[in-house]
Amino acid sequence: MANRTESHGLTHDVKKKLAARYNEQEEKEAMEWMEKLIGEDFYTESGAKSVQGYLKDGVRLCKLANALQRGAIPKITDSKMAFKQMENISNFLAFAANYGLQSTDSFQTVDLYENQNMTQVIMTITALGRHAQLKGFDGPTLGPKEASKNVREFDQETIDKGKAYVSTQYGYTGGANQSGQNFGKTRKIID
Repeated sequence: MANRTESHGLTHDVKKKLAARYNEQEEKEAMEWMEKLIGEDFYTESGAKSVQGYLKDGVRLCKLANALQRGAIPKITDSKMAFKQMENISNFLAFAANYGLQSTDSFQTVDLYENQNMTQVIMTITALGRHAQLKGFDGPTLGPKEASKNVREFDQETIDKGKAYVSTQYGYTGGANQSGQNFGKTRKIID
């Protein structure tokens, strides 16, 4: 936003750490994956500021959602008004949540719209690519396939055998302390 002041102190340090985490290779992979899915060549420059410019209006994100799931976002608003652009971004984030993406994998609207945390934006797109493979999407892929749940069911006999083990057989469980340790000569404080 135009009226956001320059950060200082702890805020500045946090902002620097976020900027240092930005990975242009992941950005390139995510943007090229989006281009393949939505059938649009838009990725011409790399860098967080450029990616923000490509995605800020939310239209390409909504097209990505519709490419992954037909009709996921029926109304995409192509407008220069800020609240309409943020509405597109919010619709994409709602789609991602309904699609099964964890809330920890999603960015917030302001992260993209105000260029606050573009690392998280790229991470969200990458997570969506991984999750699409898990859901059986047969188009272009992004990242490794997520593991599916492997729930194990044990019969009562196996559970009873597990209860028979003495917990001290698992290893040391006394906690970390220095009792019984002696380095050097003991200190004599009695006359």
